[in-house]
Amino acid sequence: MLTIEQAQDRAAAIVDRARAAGADAADAVFAADTALDVSVRLGALEDVGRSESEELGLRVFAGKRSASVSTSDFSEHALAALVERAVAMAREAPEDAWAGLAPKERLMRGAPPQLDLDDGGEVSPESLREAALAAEDAARAVPGVTNSEGGSANASRSIWALATSHGFAAAYAATGYGLSASVLAGEGGLMVRDYAYHSTRRRRDLDSAEVIGTRAGQRTVARANPGRVESGAMPVVFDPRIGSSLLGHFIGAIGGQAVTRRTSFLLDALGTPVFAPGVRVEDDPHRPRGLRSRPFDGEGLPVSPFAIVQDGVLESWLLDSASARQLGLEPTGHAARGVGGAPGVATSNLHMAAGHMSVQALTADIARGIYVTELIGMGVNPVTGDYSRGAAGFLIENGEITTPVAEFTIAGNLRDMFRELTPANDLEFRYATNVPTIRIDGMTVASG
Repeated sequence: MLTIEQAQDRAAAIVDRARAAGADAADAVFAADTALDVSVRLGALEDVGRSESEELGLRVFAGKRSASVSTSDFSEHALAALVERAVAMAREAPEDAWAGLAPKERLMRGAPPQLDLDDGGEVSPESLREAALAAEDAARAVPGVTNSEGGSANASRSIWALATSHGFAAAYAATGYGLSASVLAGEGGLMVRDYAYHSTRRRRDLDSAEVIGTRAGQRTVARANPGRVESGAMPVVFDPRIGSSLLGHFIGAIGGQAVTRRTSFLLDALGTPVFAPGVRVEDDPHRPRGLRSRPFDGEGLPVSPFAIVQDGVLESWLLDSASARQLGLEPTGHAARGVGGAPGVATSNLHMAAGHMSVQALTADIARGIYVTELIGMGVNPVTGDYSRGAAGFLIENGEITTPVAEFTIAGNLRDMFRELTPANDLEFRYATNVPTIRIDGMTVASG
């Protein structure tokens, strides 16, 4: 794999070539990745996979017209053809009044912040196999586990570079490690499955294989022989593993493209309460070793911790430069880029702040409710906020989480759900998006 400096130089060089070929402006992304994956099942090696990739994406502008092209062929002939084709395409593209690079005066200056994302480690297939086997063994050792879907371990390292024709060029590297186990309990039509996994930027931060496997086994056995739940309106409590999906729907509704296209159920909500008082939602791209930490955004703008919701009030849209221009606002440093196409928006390390109640206190006054541990399907309307998803989990009876239940749906409207939302105090930073246990009153539960 190339060094960070070589990746940065490669992106900058193609931008210079595009300008020399007649482009009014240009930016380029270079992405390189190497990954190793090992999976096992029932104590035997099932698969070993290794991948390596290098891709270059170029976006050029001819006035307000633009075009994007990409390649994994870095020969001189291919790069020359890429630049020629991109400039020709841009000249024939339709005009877009909002298109363009990020404002030059807003670009990040100086060295990117160091976020401890790259441990530079080399991992052998043998060590990954041993970890995957240990995780599966620990899961299968839990009494009540009847079968296994396997264990897996992976390691990767990537480099991402961005260069623009108005003076920005930077790159950074990140490593990633993951370990998981998935097992089954029960027999026949009553068989259930569950899993556990952990992902980190540095290998030393990864949970042990025994911890991950045991957690997978215990979760699975707890769900065995699920019953049914009666239909009705009742409180629903979301496990942190799946409660983060609620923030995903929220972020989708406040992104610049959803707002400019008027396809958001929160279209007129800026500056108003959208969550209950006290709720805070924050995006932190500078978290050391964060799974989505980044030193700059997809257009070269500096990034920093950003309170999206304070005391329940929506403080800002998430904007790239194009959507910001269209709305007459400033970009927020949330532009996200792939190798191909124009930037969109995305968060980095997103979380909902912990509340003040323990999980036990959060559920103490629930005579009958549902603790949800799995969501199925994607029945969410981003325009109206209507929400309906299949689910599985446990009954809450007289404040206690009791027997497993399955084959039911939970429904509501996200506007109402957000206003009724109460977070517990058990926030942990384990994923890219993190929430504590969440309670939402008044949801509709329907048995399947």
